[in-house]
Amino acid sequence: MQLTLKNILPTYFEQGRKQNSGIWGKDLHFSNGDLIKIVAPSGTGKTSLIHFLYRMRIDFEGSIFYDNKSLKHFSNEEIANLRRNQLSVVLQDMRLFGEQTLFQNLEIKRQLNPFHPPEKIAEMAERLGIATRLNAPAKNCSYGEQQRAVIIRALLQPFDFLLMDEPFSHLDEANARKAMELIMEEVQLRRAGVIFAELERVDFFPATQFIHL
Repeated sequence: MQLTLKNILPTYFEQGRKQNSGIWGKDLHFSNGDLIKIVAPSGTGKTSLIHFLYRMRIDFEGSIFYDNKSLKHFSNEEIANLRRNQLSVVLQDMRLFGEQTLFQNLEIKRQLNPFHPPEKIAEMAERLGIATRLNAPAKNCSYGEQQRAVIIRALLQPFDFLLMDEPFSHLDEANARKAMELIMEEVQLRRAGVIFAELERVDFFPATQFIHL
């Protein structure tokens, strides 16, 4: 899968933002297997970029292409298929169903397009240290527990690109490293690419390219 950015810029940013950014106003091409680390200080549009790539928002100028088709021209059905089969995302605001257990949140996602069998949920949860919390309502779990569940949720589906917006913001380094190890195993299993946006450089992400937003 090819991801192409052409001269994109949030509509609420001034044109001058393009001068010092490695993404805004640039033409970039990414493919399966690319591991892109985007270092993005607060206020530079990190979350906006991930939302644009996932087609959650379209308030930007320029164009985003998946396999040479402009994302702005995707129908609702095509967007749904893109998210089900080719794009997965770890959002900063997590978006779990609070009244549902962590397991229910994960199983709902898994059933939409099964890549792994049901027992994989327990296996991943054990590796990330939340196996004993699977039957707890999401609203009763700590931010760190919820964030690890959100990471697992993203890894239960097929994808060509994994988009991540500060995926370790509520984790200490030890747990972040465990999560990254699991993420990279799943990425390599699919031969997928990663767009990883974070406030600072994360040394344990094996990036093939660093870009400053």
